[in-house]
Amino acid sequence: MEQKLLRIGTTYLPVSNVELSSEWYVTKLGAVLNYKDQDKAILNFANQSIFLVKAKKDENSNFYNTYGDECFSITFEVNGINALEAIHSEFKEKEVRVGEIENRGHSGRNFVFYDLDGNKFDVWSELSPIYKEKFLS
Repeated sequence: MEQKLLRIGTTYLPVSNVELSSEWYVTKLGAVLNYKDQDKAILNFANQSIFLVKAKKDENSNFYNTYGDECFSITFEVNGINALEAIHSEFKEKEVRVGEIENRGHSGRNFVFYDLDGNKFDVWSELSPIYKEKFLS
């Protein structure tokens, strides 16, 4: 039997200030801080380990597609449109920079948000069927 990749265990995000960024992720997104030094912080949230790594000034994880649109590299999932609307409102109340809830022409709805360094993230109102089957049934 061949081995295969089973899951994404850690995501690395560039930040300019580990102290400020780790505090932001804890207070704004509810992350759990597991470790921090001057060069990195290790957080747990959204069923993943997130490393905040001190990077050069003006670095972030965004990229541009062939049409010049700024893209995100991570989409978080929530369980339904009501959950999406609730977290969107909560982020606004916590003064997280968020975009409007969008209909992108596929099932569900989305919005984007940004951290202190401009790392852009997406939130989608649809949980993957495999996640539902394994963790919600």
